[in-house]
Amino acid sequence: MITVTVYNESSLARVPRSAVESVVSAVCTGEGIMEADIRVILVSDEEIHRINREFLQHDYPTDVITFPIEDEPLEGEIYISADTAGMQAKEYKVTLTNELLRLSAHGALHLAGYDDDTSEKRTAMSELETKYVNSLR
Repeated sequence: MITVTVYNESSLARVPRSAVESVVSAVCTGEGIMEADIRVILVSDEEIHRINREFLQHDYPTDVITFPIEDEPLEGEIYISADTAGMQAKEYKVTLTNELLRLSAHGALHLAGYDDDTSEKRTAMSELETKYVNSLR
């Protein structure tokens, strides 16, 4: 069973909870993960900056940070900056919902074992993000 729980600790009034749950579940299923407990937490730039500094020693805000907790069964947390997602949505000329779904898929792919530390890996992850976001339509 795949369980996805969305928490809104940001200033967003409305969060597409069911769509976020669906895209994270789709990534898990598509990547062969049959049992998972994943929490998606929407936070502010200030909070993701604090998390990035404390846990990754990066002194800047970012769009998404993923923390794997257990491998079997998969358990993890995906932190998404709602502030950065909003800015990126404008920059990429997409809806905020689309950007939140892309970032949720990105985090889930990290939990599934994907990395984005080279341009080739970033391209592969981007293609998978698009595949899973589009699978909801």
